[in-house]
Amino acid sequence: TDMIIPKQFLKTIKRDGLGEGLFYEMRFFENGKKNKEFILNKKPFCESKILVSHSNFGCGSSREHAPWAILDFGIRVIIAESFADIFYNNCFKNGILPIKLEKSEVQKIINEIKFKNFIFTVDLKKQTIINVNLKINFEIDIYKKDCLINGWDDIDLTLKQKKLISEFEDKNLKDWIFPGKQDA
Repeated sequence: TDMIIPKQFLKTIKRDGLGEGLFYEMRFFENGKKNKEFILNKKPFCESKILVSHSNFGCGSSREHAPWAILDFGIRVIIAESFADIFYNNCFKNGILPIKLEKSEVQKIINEIKFKNFIFTVDLKKQTIINVNLKINFEIDIYKKDCLINGWDDIDLTLKQKKLISEFEDKNLKDWIFPGKQDA
């Protein structure tokens, strides 16, 4: 995550504006000029919605700024052989779909990109990745899938239980404040 979003961009709790810092130390030279050789500075990759990587993507510190920067850059899907656990879960909490694939499947996608077949469709409902030459199925936890499809975060899920929470509070509030029987 230190390479995804370097420390100098961690001074904010706002989720927007971090895309400029995404992979900053690789995308820019020390003088601030863009590194034209870095993949995300080249067309069509600078407009990518899908990021393809190898193993252990998102390892390092558990900064939530990393998925924020990825999302702010415009990337909505990350395909990799494996992910760091905290980063993987932070992706779901921030509306990014992280897809785990076998090494051979990731390599098939990379090969398609090398042959200039850049257009891929990721269908979350059907759990497929498709382009002109291939179709790959992926697995995803049904709960996390439903949250992404419906745009639910932890707060939304809590608010869905608002009625039950209120009923519980109304019923049990006196016991929380004044445990046991109260004599007048």
